[in-house]
Amino acid sequence: MIVLRRAKERHHVRRRKQEIWRTFQPGNQTGLVADGFGALAEFDEIRLSPSAGAVPRPLQDSEIVTYVLEGTLAQGDSAGRSGVLHVDELQCMTTGRVRHSERNASQKDWAHVFRVSLHPSETELSCAHEQKLFSVAERKGVLRIVASPDGRRGSLRLHQDALIYSAILDIGHHLTHALPQGRIAWLHVVCGEVAFNDLVLVAGDGVGVTAGPAISFTAQEGTEILLVDLSEPPPKPDEN
Repeated sequence: MIVLRRAKERHHVRRRKQEIWRTFQPGNQTGLVADGFGALAEFDEIRLSPSAGAVPRPLQDSEIVTYVLEGTLAQGDSAGRSGVLHVDELQCMTTGRVRHSERNASQKDWAHVFRVSLHPSETELSCAHEQKLFSVAERKGVLRIVASPDGRRGSLRLHQDALIYSAILDIGHHLTHALPQGRIAWLHVVCGEVAFNDLVLVAGDGVGVTAGPAISFTAQEGTEILLVDLSEPPPKPDEN
């Protein structure tokens, strides 16, 4: 089964200093992705004007992977930790019960950030974070794994049973990702355009695949994508 969320269907919030597009917005939409997609709770695209603060993170005890497409993002928490994320860097953070803050670190340039939040695989996780650079060269033409439970190939380490990939593709480049039984996947177009089955997906579009054996797509122009591979959630109890 395929679940499609077009860019224009996302929940859009525009403020003076920021814009947010939320792929999943519990309580404001119905259907298969009303409460996320499996363990994928949030997939937000955020633009911040110079020095602007980011949207507070509402989820506690969650795992958040942040990707900076453009600009810089300064972060801090109530435990006194701070740092800056730059272009092509990703960070995996376990929020725990610590309060976090984010802002555009530049006083003249906008920041363009993607935030992927995962439901926790267990409760009472300690607050932690890990940050790495994944260059354009190592993501060009391949699905480069950037986060995984075992930190494979130098990826960020997750607690949740999820694999996150990033790819930068030239026009005509085709990729296939195997989807064994019991796995589901969410494909998000960061920029550009891809052909997926009989669909054309453009920047901001997302599609979920709930049955394998694979997810396959072709770049229609210069394109960047994020792919989240997850374990299939258990069936909901029969309400009857």
